[in-house]
Amino acid sequence: MELIINGLSKTYGSGVKALDNVTLTIPTGMFGLLGPNGAGKSTLMRILATLQEADAGTVQLGDLDVLNDKEGVRKVLGYLPQEFGVYPRVSAYQMLDHIALLKGVVNGGERKALVEALLQKVNLWEHRKRRIAGFSGGMKQRFGIAQSLIGEPKLIIVDEPTAGLDPGERNRFYNLLTEIGENVVVILSTHIVQDVQELCSNMAIINKGKLLYAGSPNNALRGIDGRVWEKSITKAELERYATSHRLISNKLVAGRPVIHVLGDQLPEEGFVRTEPTLEDVFFSTITADTTANTVRA
Repeated sequence: MELIINGLSKTYGSGVKALDNVTLTIPTGMFGLLGPNGAGKSTLMRILATLQEADAGTVQLGDLDVLNDKEGVRKVLGYLPQEFGVYPRVSAYQMLDHIALLKGVVNGGERKALVEALLQKVNLWEHRKRRIAGFSGGMKQRFGIAQSLIGEPKLIIVDEPTAGLDPGERNRFYNLLTEIGENVVVILSTHIVQDVQELCSNMAIINKGKLLYAGSPNNALRGIDGRVWEKSITKAELERYATSHRLISNKLVAGRPVIHVLGDQLPEEGFVRTEPTLEDVFFSTITADTTANTVRA
């Protein structure tokens, strides 16, 4: 099954164009949607989750018209928003049981078996009687995945799932998402490049509502192979390099900025060619779009 998005646009009353003619095909499996904060990712996710109207465009999930058959979509949708509310005094078991009932699992025995299986799947069985309000961030996210799996969904949307998780919780979440993504369309919307690098065989980069790249991470890396250069500099030199070179990223290593610049030739003495990362792809794509917009303006 594929999710086919064609010409999707959304402009808010303030004049902000959140989505600008986005056309994208998302196959079965883990699909990463990368973009900085405010890029339009959450708007796209809310439209796909039938929580918001688009201004123009079409979206098809198999035979389903996503924009016009919202009830049909909700029957096959699992959604984990960036923040989801729960009743603070309710246990994990009670909450899952309630959600399953709302989703149409009316047979008591069937619902009991489903809830127990989901709690085992996300490794929350021993915490089933605890109130969700007392869960850690990782446990809440695992509970969120459990509720999104009720009803055997064909499309799962996960919005910024690992923000705030410690490394151990993040790895457990990665493993769970990878298992889920074998048979359904899973869209992982994030600004954390590592999430996409670890999980996704296909990806897209969006910025200011525009689709800038769609394809595999490996193809994206090949596009800048041999063109990324690295150098350790002083903090005082950072501004000069930012204006004289195509600076795509900088990070502190032992208190000194280590910069990456993009170029076909050795930028200057002291630079060394380095293996590109998906982070380099992301920042080079975003900075290219920003530069193009500045030139047009």
